[in-house]
Amino acid sequence: MNPPVALTIAGTDSGGAAGTAADLATFAALGVHGACVITAVTAQDTTGVSDIHAVPLATVEAQLRAVFDDLPVAAVKTGMLGSAEVVELVARLCADRLLVVDPVLVATSGAVLGGEDVRRAYLDHLLPVATVVTPNLDEARALLGHDGSPRQVAEELATALAGRAAGAARRRRVETNTVPSSGIADRVGLDTLAGARGSTSGATGGSTSGATGGSTSGATGGSTGGSTGGSTSGATGGSTSGATVIVTGGDPAATGSCTDWLAEPGKPPIPLTHPAVPTKNDHGTGCTYSSALAAHLAHGASLREAAEQAAAYVTRQLRTSKTWSLGRGRGPIAHTKETR
Repeated sequence: MNPPVALTIAGTDSGGAAGTAADLATFAALGVHGACVITAVTAQDTTGVSDIHAVPLATVEAQLRAVFDDLPVAAVKTGMLGSAEVVELVARLCADRLLVVDPVLVATSGAVLGGEDVRRAYLDHLLPVATVVTPNLDEARALLGHDGSPRQVAEELATALAGRAAGAARRRRVETNTVPSSGIADRVGLDTLAGARGSTSGATGGSTSGATGGSTSGATGGSTGGSTGGSTSGATGGSTSGATVIVTGGDPAATGSCTDWLAEPGKPPIPLTHPAVPTKNDHGTGCTYSSALAAHLAHGASLREAAEQAAAYVTRQLRTSKTWSLGRGRGPIAHTKETR
């Protein structure tokens, strides 16, 4: 029997902790064949990002078409896209697929990895066609354009995306009937991410990490594990009801646990908790969580089940890496597997 196929669309991490390195390792560990589309090549380590080379837009599109024309992709996961043009391209080619969007705008260190044009492109094009969106707290606030508690921003973002999803579905129907295919490959390539020199992990100080991506407020992300009430229906692509939003955040140092908020359109947000893992070796947790979520969805799990299993996986990997001393900055989450 063939394994399910999941596709990551993201940048590279030369240090091996985040980006496509994390995604492909996670896919393999969870029994999924991983395909990849590279949006940018980065020079980075545990202390920060020193250089970014954007892949031309036509090459990003060629990679996407090569994968979709050949492999039965069950789930798509996005990471760093880097430009509004790439965000729009991914939205156009992945609109009717099971789509997990990690909206990479703000690194754990506070570095801005997507400007205002990227934020608008996410809101106008990609998030309305997503199945589930997994921002950290700062990214969720950036998407909304204002502050708020994790519960508030999760609910507001899910509500906003529900309205945008219906409009996106109508636009797709019109475009299918009136717009010739492609032409986007002739447009300009990705804008160079000038000035983005922050780390996707942070370079100083310890933290208490949960099972999902980090927050720039110092409290790294929480988990979608836990057993707080409510259930989530199975995830499908191309929904017009809007994406489910999982906002990661919380204050694990104070409570001993991390709290995420899962918000479905039209339903009260659900708090999801998981024990915190004291460690500064959490570079790549956000990528690992969202790719684990995509992997379990590719296996056919419901969204709630996939979120719980993804959180449990990331917690296990953090517990493995918490005693490591790799690198000069914030070390990587483990992507190793025990061998006998």
